[in-house]
Amino acid sequence: MNRCRIAAIVAASVLFSGCATITSNEMQLVSLSTKGADGNPVEKAKCSLANDKGRWEMVAPGFVSVRRSAEDLTVECKKEGLADGFLRAISRAAGGMFGNIIFGGGIGALIDHNKGTGYDYPNDLPVRMGASSVVDKKDEGASSTAMAETPAVPKSN
Repeated sequence: MNRCRIAAIVAASVLFSGCATITSNEMQLVSLSTKGADGNPVEKAKCSLANDKGRWEMVAPGFVSVRRSAEDLTVECKKEGLADGFLRAISRAAGGMFGNIIFGGGIGALIDHNKGTGYDYPNDLPVRMGASSVVDKKDEGASSTAMAETPAVPKSN
């Protein structure tokens, strides 16, 4: 192979690697909603979201920016008169992370992993009060039956 062809391949690899650090942000805007056991919306539930990069407080329903991470995002919502709702949002590697591994080697992937930019959470976080649920980015676009749900353990007073 001649040097020009090698240089062109290296340049293309760098330009088209899909580095998540360049194409993605450390923060992700997610929508959080709360519903009762009957499926009706619950307004003004106080929710706390957390992962290894931070903790965020909000009143649902609404939007919140969370810092991306390889770790799952946990959500706990409380409203007086209702059992607490819990949700775990699975963190999945974003497309840019695979581009880094394939074209850029491990350095770009390591940077994206450490900054969290190589990961995504589901965009919608539906918390059902009185239950513990799991949502996964890979199931987005599928029917709502993809969300795993189990009854929450009642708190002892």
